[in-house]
Amino acid sequence: MHYETVFILTPVLSDVQMKEAVEKFSKVLTDNGATIVNTEEWGLRKLAYPIAKKSTGFYTLIEFDADPQSIKKLETAYRRDERVIRFLTFRLDKYAAEYAAKRRSLKGTKKIETEEKTEVKED
Repeated sequence: MHYETVFILTPVLSDVQMKEAVEKFSKVLTDNGATIVNTEEWGLRKLAYPIAKKSTGFYTLIEFDADPQSIKKLETAYRRDERVIRFLTFRLDKYAAEYAAKRRSLKGTKKIETEEKTEVKED
């Protein structure tokens, strides 16, 4: 089954602490038999409303393939970690999975185009 999870980390973390938290949750998934398809760090963003007296947070999206039992373990890890402000995990239907794959491929081509443009400018 295809899943996506988005979680918000507290904004007081350093970059190293944030990356460590993302690696921790990725490891929880892989240890439970999931395969991670894509990870996107959206960075520090403003929240729609204050949560625990915080108005910003580090957003991260992880796309993965897993069985439903691993979702329970992931969400337990979220609840036990005090750095997580909010999280949401949902199953992608076939249309959403196609859209996510298309979005990833477009993102990859844009990254390649920008790299080519920077190479041309350097010459």
